[in-house]
Amino acid sequence: MTLNSTRLASTGKASRFASTLIVVLILALLLVFFVLPVIWLVLAPTKTAGELLNQPPLSFGAFSNIGLAFSHLASFEGGIVFVWLKNSAIYSGGSLILTLATSIPAGYALALTRFRGRKVLLTITLLVMIMPSASLVLPLFLELNLFGLIGTVWSIILPFSFFPFGVYLVYIYFATSLPSEMLEAARIDGATEWQLFTRIALPLAKPVVALVAFFSFVGNWNNFFLPYLVLPSSNQFPIQVGLNQLLSSTPSFNPLAGKGLDIQSPELALSIIIAILPVLVVFLFSQRALVSGMLAGSTKG
Repeated sequence: MTLNSTRLASTGKASRFASTLIVVLILALLLVFFVLPVIWLVLAPTKTAGELLNQPPLSFGAFSNIGLAFSHLASFEGGIVFVWLKNSAIYSGGSLILTLATSIPAGYALALTRFRGRKVLLTITLLVMIMPSASLVLPLFLELNLFGLIGTVWSIILPFSFFPFGVYLVYIYFATSLPSEMLEAARIDGATEWQLFTRIALPLAKPVVALVAFFSFVGNWNNFFLPYLVLPSSNQFPIQVGLNQLLSSTPSFNPLAGKGLDIQSPELALSIIIAILPVLVVFLFSQRALVSGMLAGSTKG
């Protein structure tokens, strides 16, 4: 009996050791493929282009090189990088307002009202949600061209405002977290559907509103394909499309086009960091609200 117990204990230790080893190996792979490139990106602007090639990849250069890279980046085509950032803010912010104004009422209607064609609309929403966004670019382009919107700010804001995933999030939230008895009691007291939505449902929907806003903003800020197709002028580009132009002006990637310019690999890395910063700031400031909101939503009856 004692011998069997010893063997079982040894087997258990070996199993735990193997499990721990597998977890460590998986974390090490994640570190190599995801964390190290980010560290390299953050350190790249502290070096010159030559130091990036000759020094160890994760070594630190000098703070003065960051200022030099920023001055080169700011002087590129008269500071057009800041125009790209402004455009991204306009496109993302404008479409975010329209997204919230349409997704929240649509999700509420699909979840808590009954009307003819409701199931068909919900099915269409699910189908469009799982479709690759690239598959909708051609019909969107043709539609925008039909109405003469190509090259205008509305050619970005209106398609960005189409957010079926947000509608589905709101639908799931209201269908599972808002007690129907509360709405029925308010109806008995004489409340209209608009009052039910604005005075009962909407105040309780702050968690899902924050979630939809976050996903909408991040998705719009990082969108590349549609703006690349419908915006003809560099002054209209968002930052993601502008980075593509900046990349083509880097001698490391395009020796002919980048000849004579001060845009090198450190400037390109710094521009990527600048493009990421707004999304990072939004995430850091909204993280607590998102987590607490989701937890609050999960505890509602």
